[in-house]
Amino acid sequence: MLFQVGGQGARPTFFEMAAAQQLPASLRGALTYSIGVLALRRPFLHKVLDYEDEFFALLMLVLETHSLRNTDASFSESLYGLRRRAAKIRTKQADIRSKSNDGIQHSSLEKRQRVLSVVFLVVLPYLKSKLHSIYNKEREARLQASLWGPGDERFEDVDFDEAEASIASRTSTETEATIRTRLAKNIQKIIGVCYPWLHATTEGLTFTYQLLYLLDATGFYSVGLHALGIHVCRATGQELMDTSSRISKIRNRERERLPGPPWLKAVQGALLKCTYAVLDYAQTGLIAAVFIFKMMEWWYQSAEERMSAPTVYPPPPPPPPPKVAKDGIPLPPDRKICPLCSQKRANPSVVTVSGFVFCYACIHKYVSQYKRCPVTLMPADIDQIRRLFHDM
Repeated sequence: MLFQVGGQGARPTFFEMAAAQQLPASLRGALTYSIGVLALRRPFLHKVLDYEDEFFALLMLVLETHSLRNTDASFSESLYGLRRRAAKIRTKQADIRSKSNDGIQHSSLEKRQRVLSVVFLVVLPYLKSKLHSIYNKEREARLQASLWGPGDERFEDVDFDEAEASIASRTSTETEATIRTRLAKNIQKIIGVCYPWLHATTEGLTFTYQLLYLLDATGFYSVGLHALGIHVCRATGQELMDTSSRISKIRNRERERLPGPPWLKAVQGALLKCTYAVLDYAQTGLIAAVFIFKMMEWWYQSAEERMSAPTVYPPPPPPPPPKVAKDGIPLPPDRKICPLCSQKRANPSVVTVSGFVFCYACIHKYVSQYKRCPVTLMPADIDQIRRLFHDM
């Protein structure tokens, strides 16, 4: 059940349906990344990113409408060789005559089903994306209000003269802008409360239908397909040939219906031909663009990592030890003897400017009086004395 990728039967596997469903999201991410890269050199493309939802919805509307009209499949489904079929329950007599036990008869899509398919594929995802962005803004506003308080109620930011003027203006007349602002805030609050429940419900239904489809308990992969009464099936070779011939007939009929004189028909026919070519190769072109941009992202990212990686150099050799001054106290032959008291060190402490070790009481008294290291005569302070917990 899980690994019938070979394509046996008309029913697509779970992995084919999942790949077809995830393709638009991957395509959107790749297009957003590519436009963002181009916007670094062409700042006017930032306007496209500001209206990312609208531009992508318009692009998918054109692609989905063209694909459903010509192939009875969505843009991503046609890429995987899938077709949408209207599912009708057969009567018992018809089921006995056809000698099939599934009890479902497949037929081509109706016009109503194509229109509703566009709604489920384009309009509803667009609305969900807008609701998600509004919910994120409302959640950030609530988080900021919980941390800092409402922005318009901060005492230190209030100008009393402006406050009195605004109060007077509000009591006299309330502008339409204020009403619209309040209405927008109320709508955002309602969305902030209702959206998590709506999102959890849709995700739960999606998971339930996908699990049932994986277990062969239903023929509908999603709630939308079940509501429309549509099954997704694999396209046979004959269906692909019939689809190509039907598309050519439709296009020839459209060329024959072009109005105007011959020269205008020729211009319109050339424009139609270019439009058909762009739409026909849109799938291959977009998928190739996604692959190329992802490869470029990986290539330049790896190159930047190589360039930005710090060069590992061998550690530098330690500096030479400071020399004993001529007028300084000579060092004893035994390293465990304090140069000041000529006794075994008690509470060994080091002078950081020179690195020599003494008794703490000896070196503290000497540095406090002379402000220097007794061996090297380098300037030192009490703060530069460090206690050692392991005497070398």
